[in-house]
Amino acid sequence: MSLESSADPAADGRANYDYRSDEVDRPALVDDLERLVDCDVRGDSFSRELYATDASAYEVTPMAVAFPESTADVVGIVEYCAEREIPVLPRGGGTSLAGQTVNRAVVLDFTRHMNEILEIDPDGRTATVRPGTILGTLNEALAPHDLKFAPDPAWGDKSAIGGAIGNNSTGSHSLKYGKTDAYLEECEAVLADGTVTTFGEVTLEELADRADPEGGLEERIYAEVGRIVDEEADLIEETYPDLKRNVSGYNLDRLVAEARGAELPGGEDAGEPGTVNLARLLAGSEGTLAIVTEATVSLEPVPETKAVTLLCYPDLHEAMQDVDPILAHDPAAVEVLDDVLIDLARDTAEFGPVTEMLPGGTNAVLLVEFYAENADHGEEQVAGLLTDRLPSATPAGEPASDAPRSDAETLALEALEAYEKEERAQLWKLRKSGLPILLSRTTDEKHISFIEDTAIPPAELPEFVERFEEILEKHDTYASFYAHAGPGVLHVRPLVNTKTGIGLEQLHGIADDVTDLVVELGGSVSGEHGDGRARTQWNHKLYGDELWRTFQDLKTAFDPDWLLNPGQVVFRDDDPTDLRDHLRFDPDYEFEAGFEPALEWENDNGMQGMVELCHGCGGCRGEQETTGGVMCPTYRASREEITATRGRANALRQAMSGSLEPEEAFSDEFVEEVMGLCIGCKGCAIDCPSEVDMAKLKAEVTHEYHQRNGATLRDRLFANVATLSKWGSQLAPLSNALPKLPGARKALEATVGIASDRPLPTFRATTFRDWFDRRGGARISEQDADRSVVLYPDTYINYSHPEAGKAAVRVLEAANVHVAVPDELGDTGRPAFSKGFLEKARETARENVSKLAPLVAEGRDVVVIEPSDAVMFQLDYLDLLSDERAERVAAATYGVCEYIDSFRLDETIAFDSDGTAESLTYHGHCHQKAVAKDHHAVGVLRRAGYAVDPLDSGCCGMAGSFGYEAEHASMSDGIGEILYEQVDASEGDRVVAPGASCRTQLEHRPGADENPPTPIELVAEALE
Repeated sequence: MSLESSADPAADGRANYDYRSDEVDRPALVDDLERLVDCDVRGDSFSRELYATDASAYEVTPMAVAFPESTADVVGIVEYCAEREIPVLPRGGGTSLAGQTVNRAVVLDFTRHMNEILEIDPDGRTATVRPGTILGTLNEALAPHDLKFAPDPAWGDKSAIGGAIGNNSTGSHSLKYGKTDAYLEECEAVLADGTVTTFGEVTLEELADRADPEGGLEERIYAEVGRIVDEEADLIEETYPDLKRNVSGYNLDRLVAEARGAELPGGEDAGEPGTVNLARLLAGSEGTLAIVTEATVSLEPVPETKAVTLLCYPDLHEAMQDVDPILAHDPAAVEVLDDVLIDLARDTAEFGPVTEMLPGGTNAVLLVEFYAENADHGEEQVAGLLTDRLPSATPAGEPASDAPRSDAETLALEALEAYEKEERAQLWKLRKSGLPILLSRTTDEKHISFIEDTAIPPAELPEFVERFEEILEKHDTYASFYAHAGPGVLHVRPLVNTKTGIGLEQLHGIADDVTDLVVELGGSVSGEHGDGRARTQWNHKLYGDELWRTFQDLKTAFDPDWLLNPGQVVFRDDDPTDLRDHLRFDPDYEFEAGFEPALEWENDNGMQGMVELCHGCGGCRGEQETTGGVMCPTYRASREEITATRGRANALRQAMSGSLEPEEAFSDEFVEEVMGLCIGCKGCAIDCPSEVDMAKLKAEVTHEYHQRNGATLRDRLFANVATLSKWGSQLAPLSNALPKLPGARKALEATVGIASDRPLPTFRATTFRDWFDRRGGARISEQDADRSVVLYPDTYINYSHPEAGKAAVRVLEAANVHVAVPDELGDTGRPAFSKGFLEKARETARENVSKLAPLVAEGRDVVVIEPSDAVMFQLDYLDLLSDERAERVAAATYGVCEYIDSFRLDETIAFDSDGTAESLTYHGHCHQKAVAKDHHAVGVLRRAGYAVDPLDSGCCGMAGSFGYEAEHASMSDGIGEILYEQVDASEGDRVVAPGASCRTQLEHRPGADENPPTPIELVAEALE
């Protein structure tokens, strides 16, 4: 796109912007760009603060955020900014750990629009993609061809290919596949002046022909690259560390190796001499040389099968001694976990059961994975490794090694083996437990990523770990060691409080000392996560004065004014990058919530601990088809950062720490646009590695908003839905007929804001309680029963869907359970809690607990049919009441299928199962998933004779009242569409769902012919 028609920068007085100050006129900047390009450009405070952070410890507010839809948009923005000396920062998923995707610049978010897979060539094993394409999405598209993009960074299902190129990313299987640069064949790129070019393989003769030191920007780039190849090659070969994993500095070692046809560090073949691929020079450049707008990458076949063994060691040092010998067996991955993380994993509900497999005395493990041609080959590879490293594990009947090792050389205690997919997943689950555990810390001391990415020759790992621990002791802290032992990349995150001056000195001192150690041992400060703000300053020490100047010269050749993501990889002498600058939390950081929290936050180090917990990994930006799970449904429907948990958490923290105006958190705009689009699914409480509980935070902020501004009529109606339902039942069928009158729904939408196209609940004149009383109550006495329960009559079951209550009574009594349905119990308080009426919810909780606690003390359990109400008892009451009675009631409360499954009551039930029962598509409730209780219904249904396809689905999008709210109806529909696609793809004959909201949404599905039944109704149907 040409800017010839744009205003002359000198004429409008903005030719000399200083991007390091506040002199940029942001409204004018945004207005100008919106006139020049077709894409959305934003300069409001919310949008800019959302892009001030990534997955690192850093925070820098950008000048504006643009969402390019085409290369022409990128050209227009780059040309405009180049003329006015405004920096530009290309950004993918924002998952970087070193701060390279935050800067004082115009940020280009490619993930919204420029995310297409343009072409897949299965025969040529290549794919052409836009930079915003998520790696997981690409691999999903490649799966039918048995191909994959081989580099597998940990956050690959949220990371973009542009970010993988910028970082030169890799992952757990780099032993087999190397880094991204090995797969980058060609790319379209926008240069610093807006020129569009294509970089790919060229001969040295072609390089020389295109070079002109006095020519245009592209010609000057070719000239500088040629000069480096001609004049600096020996220095580069001598200075760069000989490592399979090194992404510190620019990718000059590959450039020189390709030109000379030499072997690349780590043993990769560079091919025939006399050619270089300039696309690969961009790999690892972190957006500082050019902006990639399209890339062609080569692909690898998916391995036929895999085999895994987990070697268990008494300590980390012995595990490190075994790494180098293990590499001789050609594994695809060698991963480590130390005692710190194993001990923490033992104490978690999610990972604790996995640690129970470990033999006593295990304080470190090495997970070794092999790629194999078939199952027998995989077993042979594992057997060969264990024969070598653990002779006692030699299979019975097979000879031991010709040169058996002495007992002193046998370092491992034992080995676990896994060949089936589920077994392998269990062992990998233990390995992957590291990051979630570390990131769930709510104190001011955090496990910071700043020296977490060192790469060391594997043979040097024992000495490296020992001396690293000495450095940590010197600086009075500790860390865990985990991740990629095979290529020598250990992720080490020291515990540091950067809110203090002492913490800042620890940060710098540890990094300085570790860099010295890395240089001494022939390593690199970054093996995969990149330089960014955390490590750029150490490149000078790593490479020396001459190569540092070469980096500066290369940067100047590509970007004469240093406007492309300045300060990363290399910096100007007069504008240094320091890892202590621009930290998210520093000694000047202040937090002021502005109100006294209404909920219990003691376990989270106060509400502040929860607000600050999000570290920015972007896990909430995963797509349903690649990530699964619940989090985050609104992002999946909109692809808007503000609708992801990360966006909301950042906005809330920034409002309470001064980055935004302190009162923003309670403004109409904030509550409506930031917190209002959180649907309270609780998915983040389980799917987020840091376990950010945004639903709880939303309830807290909304409650304070009501205190300050009052509540709308609609919110009050929804919060009191139990009362409305009671009236509706008493007035039925009149109450059901009124909304069907002509114009009634339109009037309701216009006056109250309830969407006119959503069917309202219908009410029954005979409630579930009425039915239970009329039948004479319990049919089985407590004396004759095996167990006794209080069946809680939740609002929806009682007034609108008593069939589910009747079914629950039938099934429980078939299992010889005494069932009571007390008249005096009210609603659970779930609607009031979700709408932020916390005092009302607390009073309801207090009343219910006071009535249920004595019954629980007598030995009765509490059974709830509606999942969100069950979780209200199990989880949310503990946030409302600091009461031991609430804890006892919570511990005794079960969802109905959870109860049947937990005590295997269905084993005593006679089912009419002849093998012809219909197959089911099961959609679970997000609240039950948040407390890891969603699996029970599937087990019960299967034992009742049904074939069940449990969907790995997110929230349905109805979310209680959310889908009824007129302004949210389209978002609700968008979320529902994701679920509908999964339902349509399932082979089940009938849909089943436990939640009332879910069933309402599924009834809304195109082609649906019924409101789906609850699981307990189908279990009742299967009774003899």
